[in-house]
Amino acid sequence: MYEIFADLHVHIGRSESGKPIKITAARSLNFANIAKECESRKGIQVVGIIDCASPYVIEDIEKFLQKGEAYELKDGGIIYKDKVCILLGSEVETSEKGRNGKCGSAHNVCFFPYLKDIKSFSEEMSRHIKNITLSTQRSDLSGYDLIDIVEKYNGILIPAHVFTPYKSYYGNCTDRMKDIFKEKYDKVFAVELGLSSDTYLADMISELENKTFVTNSDAHSLPKIAREYNKMLVEDISFKEVVKALKGEDGRKVLTNYGLDPKLGKYHRTYCDNCNSVIDTKNPVSVCPNCGSDKVTFGVFDRIELIKDKPNSKSPKNRPKYIYQVPLGFVPGVGGKTIDKLLNTFGTEMNILHLLSKDDIEAVVGSKVADKIEDARTGNCVVHAGGGGNYGKIE
Repeated sequence: MYEIFADLHVHIGRSESGKPIKITAARSLNFANIAKECESRKGIQVVGIIDCASPYVIEDIEKFLQKGEAYELKDGGIIYKDKVCILLGSEVETSEKGRNGKCGSAHNVCFFPYLKDIKSFSEEMSRHIKNITLSTQRSDLSGYDLIDIVEKYNGILIPAHVFTPYKSYYGNCTDRMKDIFKEKYDKVFAVELGLSSDTYLADMISELENKTFVTNSDAHSLPKIAREYNKMLVEDISFKEVVKALKGEDGRKVLTNYGLDPKLGKYHRTYCDNCNSVIDTKNPVSVCPNCGSDKVTFGVFDRIELIKDKPNSKSPKNRPKYIYQVPLGFVPGVGGKTIDKLLNTFGTEMNILHLLSKDDIEAVVGSKVADKIEDARTGNCVVHAGGGGNYGKIE
């Protein structure tokens, strides 16, 4: 058994030929570049690429395998340079009956062991999605129906960023996921927390007590890969081993969730769409105290306050630690040139965040920057809450 780092939510912006996949993601985000970034700069051993059901991406994967730098594993996944295991995933938007009879929608990340599985999944989903070539298109399925299709092709389903105000189960669909998945809820064994929440907030909801929490980047650019990630204990890197870790089987498990302070997330607090202000009140409000408008978007913190069914956050004994950590790219005064200097000296971002002493870092970039990085590594930054699509800020 050994420890690995995994980020299970990374987007593709364009195919190798320049075809759009995720419109809001960077053009440089393609299958090959993600693999190289994880291996050479990030130090991530498992990456979930969640736009692999697009036929354009499937073509890129087939060409990538033909080049010989990567191959499919017997236990699932694609191994790159014997260092990075790529999980083939698809982010699917489901259509749900939301609160008060309104239409809701939720994102789900689905992973499959082999290329043939995701190709079959893509073919079937093309009957439920208008444009299968683009990422995260709205389907005509509920999560209740989707999970059966995913299992049909040997896959797993993880509800994505479950609290965000847009495109998530708790954010704009339901107060209880069990109301959507019904008798199939036990098949959901992991949920993704999202950038604006953490373990302590999520454990205010009792139906999540036996679910594994995962923290992922939802990266829309190469530098954002591993801004949130997980440490897992596994026998080797493969689809099968990651699934075992998510289920907590045979000694495999998620050891640690590394994430931003949720205040840094774009949707942590309620936001007034009328006066464009973050509403940082003690209790949730549906009317803006600044301008009196009721055009507000509930933030993650506020939504959890409204739907929680536990008086305080008490995590189950087997819940891994959630460690606040600020990625190097978020640290004020640590720009691209400084990061490149550190990477050229120490190899990968995981080395810098986990293995080096402060003295090692100081020797390369000086004491002022080293102090900032140390605060980022230990979660000691002063944070101002974000909301309404704007990230929080670090002093």
